[in-house]
Amino acid sequence: MADFDLALLTTGPYHAQLVAGFWLSIKLAAGTLVLALPLALVVAVLRMTPSRLLAGIGFGFVEAIRNVPLLAHILFWYFGAPELLPEGLKQWLYRGNIEVAAAVIALTLYTAAYMSEDIRSGVRSVPREQLEAARALGFGFFTSMRLVVLPQALRITVPPLISQTLSVWKNTSMAMVVGVGELLYQAQQVESATFRSFESFAFATASYLGVSLLITGLAVAYEHRVQGARRH
Repeated sequence: MADFDLALLTTGPYHAQLVAGFWLSIKLAAGTLVLALPLALVVAVLRMTPSRLLAGIGFGFVEAIRNVPLLAHILFWYFGAPELLPEGLKQWLYRGNIEVAAAVIALTLYTAAYMSEDIRSGVRSVPREQLEAARALGFGFFTSMRLVVLPQALRITVPPLISQTLSVWKNTSMAMVVGVGELLYQAQQVESATFRSFESFAFATASYLGVSLLITGLAVAYEHRVQGARRH
């Protein structure tokens, strides 16, 4: 510990590099959540529709995504999917920031598949009589879900969705495999340049832990708030 170089983490270009990686990880997580939640809502509703075709599409999406590792998804969207495009468009994508785009697409689809199942569980916990009452009032299935069932289901689903947020934050580290300059990638780059393994990965570890504890704290605070509301 006497050889620990704190200055490496607090000043200079390597500090800036690590901080840039941290903020990119935050942006990856935030972008994924913003895109994944609406998609998860759509998929969850599709799985609950009376239409066997729409329900089958929702089921197929969830099973196709959840049964393939996230790493394979990221590699597919970076290496595989562009091969289906015209050569000019493919080269244009690779000249741009396709690494981040591929990572966000993979993370969004992967997260949405899991979130949709959490939302579906929340929907199923809402008494079916409420949906039937809305239908009796003349609302269609999708309108009934949007106005009556989903608002209640989402309140029930908040804890598992917060847990999914924690998973998203940790899963951003997988983006390094396609060269996205997120936190873990930058820590590895700093370690390669300075041979200061402990300092580099201590920064990454502390950053992941700090944000994870913050998300966990939000989950605990929400649980306490709900329990307090129930007592009153």
